[in-house]
Amino acid sequence: MPTLTALFIGLGSIGSRHLKNLHTICAERGITLAADALRSSLNRPLRSGVAELLRAQFTSLDDPAARGHYDLAFITNPTSLHAEALQSLRGRAGALFIEKPIFSADQAGLDPAALLDPGQKAYVAAPMRWCGVMLALKKRLETGADGRPYCARVLCSSYLPDWRPGVDYRTVYSAHKAMGGGVTIDLIHEWDYLVDLFGAPERLYNLRGQYSELEIDSDDVSLYIAQYPGMLAEVHLDYFGRGYRRSIELFTPSGSLVADFGAGTLTLPDGTVEAYTEDVNARYLREMAYFLDYAAGPQAVSLNPPATAAQVLRLTLGR
Repeated sequence: MPTLTALFIGLGSIGSRHLKNLHTICAERGITLAADALRSSLNRPLRSGVAELLRAQFTSLDDPAARGHYDLAFITNPTSLHAEALQSLRGRAGALFIEKPIFSADQAGLDPAALLDPGQKAYVAAPMRWCGVMLALKKRLETGADGRPYCARVLCSSYLPDWRPGVDYRTVYSAHKAMGGGVTIDLIHEWDYLVDLFGAPERLYNLRGQYSELEIDSDDVSLYIAQYPGMLAEVHLDYFGRGYRRSIELFTPSGSLVADFGAGTLTLPDGTVEAYTEDVNARYLREMAYFLDYAAGPQAVSLNPPATAAQVLRLTLGR
């Protein structure tokens, strides 16, 4: 049975999810996983079921328990620390999985290539690309059945205090600009999938700020108008919508094509509704399966390389 070594830098909610999913897929493929965790403190308890999946935990890569080289490394610590983590991993990992966004807003000018060794394999998380509705939408667009879209209307609206049940929303990174919070980059998924579907726009206008009564210092609404060669797009992101809404509507010669990510449906121009409901973790499992294939395969460039992720970050900031 082959053995795969992995290092996790940061084991919060998303890092724990990735660790569990990595174990699941390795078990399905008959791979023995030896996973370590580099943590800021060993005094903070891990989430249920996580410690048992680790070989070792330490607070420094100089610790004797740390390996000199890992097959995989997952950068899942706070966004503002990603650049530092990339520096510390130079020459120590076969393939990197970097949680989104790649950098914080004040680091948007960084060039990922300056932090990576030449030829370094790297993928930046883009889980919405892997959800059932998005896969169905992409397949529909590839057929050209509805013609070229004239316009796209993108919406992501939800209530920040409801994001993490039992956790004071004022204490999480989303609430604080200095920690990399704010809808503009916290909800970077929308711009990630727009760039994946249509490329980068030629012109972009963005207005954002903090307008609600939420007790945060980060932006709680961000609005965009983007111009493509043959299409316009409007994007609305907010933290204060009472009721989760996440969708893209494409206006085409045949009518409206609507992917509702909250409902898990794709509504075709003729009114037909296709259902793609699934557990939210399904998209993360597909993404992890892809990452393992990419890490083991001959492809040098991933589906979402650091250079593209950095470009998307700059787009979210209206640059």
